[in-house]
Amino acid sequence: MDSGGLRRAYEELLAEVAAGGFGPPPAGHLSAEQIVAHLVANDELMSEATEAVLVGSPFAYYDLESVHRGELDALVVEYGGLAGLAVRLRATSGGLCALVERLGPTADTPVETHLREGFDLRVDEPLPWSRTLDLHTRVHLPKHLAQLRMLRAAGGGVVAPVR
Repeated sequence: MDSGGLRRAYEELLAEVAAGGFGPPPAGHLSAEQIVAHLVANDELMSEATEAVLVGSPFAYYDLESVHRGELDALVVEYGGLAGLAVRLRATSGGLCALVERLGPTADTPVETHLREGFDLRVDEPLPWSRTLDLHTRVHLPKHLAQLRMLRAAGGGVVAPVR
């Protein structure tokens, strides 16, 4: 399976993280650090599911939209803030893309999938894993990219690069 679109989506997201200059989130929304922590945790879960598909093991994929902020904050601390999370996201996304490239015909293996993307997308059924990966590429990652852009605009566009 081709991972080109997935890689491009991650590169765009990582470029936004590297641009920095994020302001505080509106009430009830995630901070830039929490968004990246969410993506790291989600990548790890998607990698586990992809590995299971590759070896023919059953797996259920649950997106992590409902991860508690305390768990995200613990990841922020574990990786030392946005800079460490950006390094970890580069690693987890690269690992996921490498696994996706190995899928071949197994990409269409049905995986019990549970997704929530706001009010726009709700999935509670088996989907071909390739479809779940497509939703991640075309819906999930762009949603978080938009959130990061909103936070950077709220930061006044001041650029404080993540290194």
